[in-house]
Amino acid sequence: MKFDTIIIGGGLSGLTAGIELSRKGQKCLIVSSGQSALHFFSGSFELCALDDDPLKAIRSLDKEHPYSKIGLDNVRSLSAGVKPFFKEVGVLLNGDQERNHLRLTPLGAQKRAWLTLDEYVTLPSDGQMPWKKVAVFNVDGFMDFHTSYIAAALEAKGVQTVVKGISMPELEKLRHNPTEMRSTNIAKTLTGDKINTLAARINEYASDVDAVFLPAVVGLNGCSDVVRLKEKVDRPLHFIATLPPSVPGIRLQMMLKKHFQKLGGTYMLGDSVTGGVLENGRLRCISTQNHADTEFEADNFIIATGSFFSKGLVSDIDGVSEPVLGLDVISLEERPQWYRKNMFEAQPYMYFGLSTDASFHPVKDGTAVENLYAVGSVLGACNPLKEGSGAGIAILSALHVSSLILNESPVILNDSSVILNESPVILSDSPVILNDSPVILNDSSVILNEVKDL
Repeated sequence: MKFDTIIIGGGLSGLTAGIELSRKGQKCLIVSSGQSALHFFSGSFELCALDDDPLKAIRSLDKEHPYSKIGLDNVRSLSAGVKPFFKEVGVLLNGDQERNHLRLTPLGAQKRAWLTLDEYVTLPSDGQMPWKKVAVFNVDGFMDFHTSYIAAALEAKGVQTVVKGISMPELEKLRHNPTEMRSTNIAKTLTGDKINTLAARINEYASDVDAVFLPAVVGLNGCSDVVRLKEKVDRPLHFIATLPPSVPGIRLQMMLKKHFQKLGGTYMLGDSVTGGVLENGRLRCISTQNHADTEFEADNFIIATGSFFSKGLVSDIDGVSEPVLGLDVISLEERPQWYRKNMFEAQPYMYFGLSTDASFHPVKDGTAVENLYAVGSVLGACNPLKEGSGAGIAILSALHVSSLILNESPVILNDSSVILNESPVILSDSPVILNDSPVILNDSSVILNEVKDL
């Protein structure tokens, strides 16, 4: 089977690349083994949390950092387009790349963020609270959301806080088994007519507060329940992230997948790439576990398999490796060098990842694979945990690599190939400027390089 681009990995970076390429007319395939890090989504995307000004912080990063390879100007322009990109998917975000805001964690801490789902609590970068009194609600028996920590953090900032529990017969059924009282199961229950009941319970105790906070346990299958609940509650309603699994994260992955498929993309869920065939410095095809007898060919490939968490990188007694294609990895040889005994220090293993050239081509045996690109947390030379840059690297590297692929994609006119390289060409008295793109004219193939006229 032949595609324009095949993407190995169906998480945030893989889906972002797939959508961007598909909306520009490419025939794309995503091979996804299953659950991605989006199931642990905090509700916010971080660009770089080392400073209130994320672009200022990015300027100080090492030259091998993914942001440095993208280039600051490209980071600025690409990040400005992320909100419209997700709006097209149906996801509304607050924030911008010029200045970080603050989000509330499930334990009440304030963390810098770039973009946050519009139904979530956000604060200005100075941490000033816009409320005098709030009500924090939780579902009785739900242990992945700690109201006492959140209330203490708000009270420390001078916000009077009321904590209330919510009980409904439908939710009580989940308590018969402690493992069933999880965010996803609650979200499956709190839908349809149950939204009206939930809103009524909240309104009983929220008449004299400035805002209502609720754990993010609504809207697993779409945003409609979130919107309706906000409309039914009498006071401004904001959500706070829970401990995993993340209801908004699962919803986001489903919405991205659905949009990718709507654009014509093929999404193979529950399958794993088992290897590929390299010929003359290019990846010709891949094979998968579920389709062992089928070769999946493409003009370009993207590896977006993630880091250790999603097994995009694996470690053993001999070292760290990339298990799908055997690509070269940035790491340290001596195992004791991988970590610091103080767990709160920046851990060296977090910088491990694929070695790539300036155009994000991964390296195998010291040579870049020219039609293969790497995006997201499988990339090395960065520490997303310390920098607060994981989502930004995932999204922007995917968009940047997509632009590199699209600049190399063919523009088809009639039936023959002419390669024009940065050359003005006159066809039928009309000037056409083509930049690094294969173009098909009439019935003959000609290769032109730096041609002044035709």
